Amino acid sequence: MADNWPTIHAERRALASDLGDLSAEQWRTPSLCQGWSVHDVLAHQVASATLTPPAFLAKFIAAGFNFGKFAQTAVDKIGKDGPAATLAAYKLHETSTKSPPGPKDTWLGETIVHAEDIRRPLGIAHDYPQDALVKVLDFFKGSNTLIGSKDRVAGLTLKATDVEWTHGSGPLVEGPAVSLLMAMTGRKAHLDDLTGDGVETLRGR
Repeated sequence: MADNWPTIHAERRALASDLGDLSAEQWRTPSLCQGWSVHDVLAHQVASATLTPPAFLAKFIAAGFNFGKFAQTAVDKIGKDGPAATLAAYKLHETSTKSPPGPKDTWLGETIVHAEDIRRPLGIAHDYPQDALVKVLDFFKGSNTLIGSKDRVAGLTLKATDVEWTHGSGPLVEGPAVSLLMAMTGRKAHLDDLTGDGVETLRGR
């Protein structure tokens, strides 16, 4: 995990900078995470940066092993004092190396995917590090945990047009690496950035 932390910390700093001047209305903008505003997603990121495996387990048990309830409880608690307080907490934990249990590349993936969940609806462009995008694409292509990305792209050829990365076989889906990543993780907004005979198959999954 040590090799991921510098990138995670840099991406947290970049996101905090992007969000510094949002209006109250912008904070309420629906994110790409269904049912959550951009403020809610940032609160979720604060939760991830403050949890250790034992704390995660205790809270998960308290939520009755219901991940949705577990995540929502944390978002409600962290976000209760409003966006300014949530952003301050995010900055405070910017260099945290705490994380819930899971494969080491999960938290790099969460950092990038949730940052884009926030940026895309707000119309904020960001150049994510290419090596980090490749690492996260390689992780999610083989993972079905929670979001089912492995099954979502089964039987398709994915090809990035801005980095050296391909995966799979079958009808082609190609486009920017970040758009492939977001589509792989179920974010349909990024499908409009992709081309190829496999796009409609991916759109239907």
